[in-house]
Order: sequence, then structure tokens, then C-alpha cells
Amino acid sequence: MVDMQRHARHLVLPQVGIEGQEKLAKAKVFVVGAGGLGSPVLLYLAAAGVGTIGVIDDDLVDISNLQRQVLHRTEDVGRLKVDSAKEQLLALDPNLNIVEHKERLSPENALELFKGWDVIVDGTDNIPTRYLIDDACHLLSIPWVYGSIHRFEGQVSFFSSKEDRRYRDLFPEAPPAGALQNCAEAGVFGVLPGVVGSLQATEVIKHIIGMGSSLIGRLLLYDAESMSMQSLHFGPLDSKPEITDLSYAQALFDDPTYCTPRPQQVQEDEAARDSMMQSITVPELKSKQQTGWNPFIIDVRSDEELQQVRLATFDLHVIHDVANTASNDVPSDRDVVVMCRSGMRSQMAIMLLNQAGIDSSRLYNLTGGIMAWGQIAPEDIVHG
Repeated sequence: MVDMQRHARHLVLPQVGIEGQEKLAKAKVFVVGAGGLGSPVLLYLAAAGVGTIGVIDDDLVDISNLQRQVLHRTEDVGRLKVDSAKEQLLALDPNLNIVEHKERLSPENALELFKGWDVIVDGTDNIPTRYLIDDACHLLSIPWVYGSIHRFEGQVSFFSSKEDRRYRDLFPEAPPAGALQNCAEAGVFGVLPGVVGSLQATEVIKHIIGMGSSLIGRLLLYDAESMSMQSLHFGPLDSKPEITDLSYAQALFDDPTYCTPRPQQVQEDEAARDSMMQSITVPELKSKQQTGWNPFIIDVRSDEELQQVRLATFDLHVIHDVANTASNDVPSDRDVVVMCRSGMRSQMAIMLLNQAGIDSSRLYNLTGGIMAWGQIAPEDIVHG
């Protein structure tokens, strides 16, 4: 039954009304993680009146979490996050049904845990779990909302196999464990997960009440430092792997480099390398070209992706995970712009090129990849 007083401001919205609020009360949403992203997601889903909320996390509240994980309090330090989360959510609305799982999501339990839920929300900070969510949701035909944060930047999207839009359409292959840092290693602006998590909750609520999702087929990019947002449109990727079970995700979980803490010196070296990685947007690149800049442009996508869409003019094609093998083909007197589909695999390629001896001051990662280029300057793009 709908609490008319509690949800009065929803009920006067024609897009919600009593019918929409009843849908929220009957909905079941499962949130993976009760940390930085999970905190605002869980709070706003509870406040909106989502009747059944699941949360899975095996971590304890740490004092360093409180800078951004607003679901927890100082007195919760040392408690399981799911216990702290449940207490706070029921304090917000005691009529909710909170289902807690004091464990870590894995290929062994994902399918069983996800069955019967309407929407899954990604509140994680590691690559294997994100691919696991995508593959499990694909097998179960459950939509899910993606969110990620890094320093001052965030990303949000809505994936649905029924709409033929999946995480693997954006990022078909996982980068190696050393290519990306978690929040502890790279740092994160404290309010950033609040913005990104709120956007995730918005997409969930819109989906439940029948408004649809604005982010199916779109990747929303948020930059807190410049206070800017842009969205990149994407379609199905024919070359992504066919998922019939969780074996691809299992391989990531079996890789010890993803699951084993790395030595402090390795983390420091990676942080230093990451801080030197330059990025450039398409408008910035084209503006500099007009003043005479002539960068060497490398496309590091797969052969299949290159056949589907490519720049009319670029200098070299090499697959991202073997980019170092092309270092001798890169001229020594030109800066280098590296691009992929959306800007993730190109970061790994830059790391490999740098390790092969190309100075980091000459290397630029193209923000948003060829998707951004196609939206900003479609005249430069060749299809088929």
C-alpha cells in the first residue's frame, strides 16, 4: 500500500502518480555494493518507495569510507556495510523490505542471487565484477544500471539485452588488472559518487514507473572538475564475445592479478604513470590541427570494429593489447593520439607504448574515442 503522506510530492507528478508509486512499491531492485555509489543509490531508492531492495557486500565500514559513503556513520566503523545500510534504510522508511547478503558477488552465486529481481544496479569498483554483472544480466534478461567513478570523473549508462545494449558493446574486452586503479590508489572526489549514484537511481526509478531510460545506448560522462557533462551514443558491437555462460567472467576472477593486492611500489609506479597520461577531446584535437599540429593517430580497436567504422584518415592500426609491438612504426618527431571505441582500451595502449620507450609527453588519449569523434565531426567518419 502506498503511503500517501510520505510520497505526496511524487503523487502530484503526472509522470508518477498513484499508479507509478504503486509500481515502485511492488518493485525489486538489487544493488551490488554498499559503498560510494551504493550509498546514494540505496538512499534514493528507499526514499522513492522501492518496496524490496537487495544489497550485497562483504566489506566492513572503514573510517576512510566516510568521506564519500554517506550511508554510514562514524559509529558504524568496523560493522558490516550491509548491516549499517539496512539500519539506515529502515530508519528512513520502516515499511521497506531490505534483503541483505553478507558475501561477495561471484560467478558461483551471481545467477542465483539475481533471479527474480527487476533491475540490478552496479555499485562496484572492480572490473571482473562489472563484466560478471553484464554477463549474468544478459543470461537472465535483467536490465542493469552501470556507474563508475575515478578521481573527478564519472560514467553512467543503462544496459538491457532486450534493447540490445550491453556493457560489452562499449568495452568488449577487459583491460589488464594494472591498467586501472581503484579509489584507494587513485583517489576520488568525495561528492562525485553522490552525483553519479543519484543519476543511477534516477534511471532505475524512471524504468520502474514506465518512463523508460534516457541512457539506453548512451554513455553519460560527468567531469566534476570542469563541471561538464556529455553523452556518447553507441550501438550493438558485432565483435563482442557471445555469452552463453559465465566462463568469460570466471576467467577474470581466476586471474590472480585482479584479486591479489599489488605491492606498494607497483601501485606508486602506476599512479605516477597515470598522472602523466594526457587526454585530448575531439574539439581540442581539431582546433590544434587547424594551427598546424600534425599528430600520428593510432586506432587500437579490433579488426572487426575497424571494418564497421573508422576515420577517413589515420596513420596506424594495431590491437590495443599488443600496441607496444608497433613502437618502431611511430615517428620520433610527431606527437601521438591513441583512440579506441570509447577511451578505455586506448589507455592501456598508451601504457604499453610508454613502456616500449615512447615518451609520455608525446602520447595523448582521445577522450570518448571514435564514438565522440563520430558525434562531433561525422564528416570525418567512414562506415563499412
